[in-house]
Amino acid sequence: MEASDFLIGGCAAMGAICFTNPLEVIKTRIQLQGELAARGTYCEPYKGIFHAFSTVIRCDGWLALKKGLVPALHYQFILNSVRLGIYKMAMNNKWMHDKNGDVSFFYGLLWGATGGVSGSFCASPFFMVKIQLQSRANDNIAVGHQHQHSGMINAFRNILKQQGFFGLWRGATGVLPRVAIGSSTQIATFGKTKEILRDYDIVTQSTFNSLCAAFIAGTVVAVAITPPDVVSTRLYNQEVDTYGKGVLYKGWLDCISKIFRTEGIRGLYKGFWANYLRQAPHSTLLLLFFDILITARDKYRTFTATTKRT
Repeated sequence: MEASDFLIGGCAAMGAICFTNPLEVIKTRIQLQGELAARGTYCEPYKGIFHAFSTVIRCDGWLALKKGLVPALHYQFILNSVRLGIYKMAMNNKWMHDKNGDVSFFYGLLWGATGGVSGSFCASPFFMVKIQLQSRANDNIAVGHQHQHSGMINAFRNILKQQGFFGLWRGATGVLPRVAIGSSTQIATFGKTKEILRDYDIVTQSTFNSLCAAFIAGTVVAVAITPPDVVSTRLYNQEVDTYGKGVLYKGWLDCISKIFRTEGIRGLYKGFWANYLRQAPHSTLLLLFFDILITARDKYRTFTATTKRT
């Protein structure tokens, strides 16, 4: 295990989120739209991805698409430095391989979930602030509870003042299933797909191999992660009472139960297409950047070692 593996994982994620944050804003607002209301009984300021983009730009301005980017960068760095560092450690030590030396999909799920849960718990405060900043909008297009934060630092001050230190981890149990499912499926699919594409001579060129595997992994993640993603968004954004407890949901199971009862299965898949359009390129860019940076580091080490010998 090398410290640079963790650093490279975090930097790769920060690069990816700079491109995909606008879709995060759209996804968050669609997921909060019609919260705990039966379909057809509420106003829909966002009637689809493209309509949502035009609505946000028209009412909040272009910069609204970058809302929550600062805490998102912090969240992605912490989460992915841990989970991709653990992934690289598991690969290097053959912990993701079976007795025949092949990459195991099951072990990929196990180590992906381990890294994802560890990283997401550490980064949970930044995820909560990201959600709350992304949901803020003008009154005519506002959805969900509107937290009065002016930025990341102000948000942390408000949360600490109103809910105390542990308030920063409110809703953390909701994001753990989301990241465990997302990280495990992404890591397992990415590692196994790379091996299949290479072993069957389908895609052997290193960068293109990583690109194809990452895109497939992103597609699988989008399908698996949307319901827990909706739940985590609702938990983090809900209003709290004077005791710091959620007004709408008591926890992860209570949240998913209420959404299913009032909004149906469609409620658990709100924002799916925005999530898909975000997850596929995000996973592709993240894992591609990670492989490129790892390769560049290894080449640099080889070059410097060769130079010293000569």
